[in-house]
Amino acid sequence: MTDLLAVHPDNPEPRLIRRIADTLRAGGLVVYPTDSCYAFGFCMGDKGPIKEIQRIRKTSRSHNFTLMCRDLSEIAVYARVDNWAYRTLKAHTPGPFTFILRATRDLPRRLQNEKRKTVGIRVPDHPVPLALLEQLGEPMMSSTLMLPGDELPLTDPEDMVRRLKGDVALIVDAGSCGVEPTTVLDLTGSFPVVARHGKGSTEGLE
Repeated sequence: MTDLLAVHPDNPEPRLIRRIADTLRAGGLVVYPTDSCYAFGFCMGDKGPIKEIQRIRKTSRSHNFTLMCRDLSEIAVYARVDNWAYRTLKAHTPGPFTFILRATRDLPRRLQNEKRKTVGIRVPDHPVPLALLEQLGEPMMSSTLMLPGDELPLTDPEDMVRRLKGDVALIVDAGSCGVEPTTVLDLTGSFPVVARHGKGSTEGLE
């Protein structure tokens, strides 16, 4: 069964945020809004949702997930951040950027890129995921709501229900939040490398 839950996009209701958090803690796969587009979300410690997303999106086992964090201090727990990289992070968070960083030992291996031992990390600039992360008290794993055969991520909650019914536990409807994925910056070298152009501006980086 898939529930559709309408949440205020600017002032998310605490009781609804608690319900979403409880669903995640119970191992549920959730669709939620971000500052770039809608995404799948699940708790770090759960293995089941990883396989479900791979099945739904028809991706390989090497598919990269993103770690959604509340702030920069949380990022440092799960990724190695050099001084120059920290300045880049500080200048572009919160916002529609995903940063590729080398993972620390605190991040489970199944959530890392198998070959590079890296992880995509970001801090969203949207009240709903920020409130949810605060309620959870820990980061959340995420993957863009892009389905096989589609050129753009899903944005209409009713369409999400129709196409994902029975595949996810909860769809959080916070209105339109765009269809453009994040800009991806690789910070594993000695300077930022734009790995994917998206919603976030790369002015000054190229």
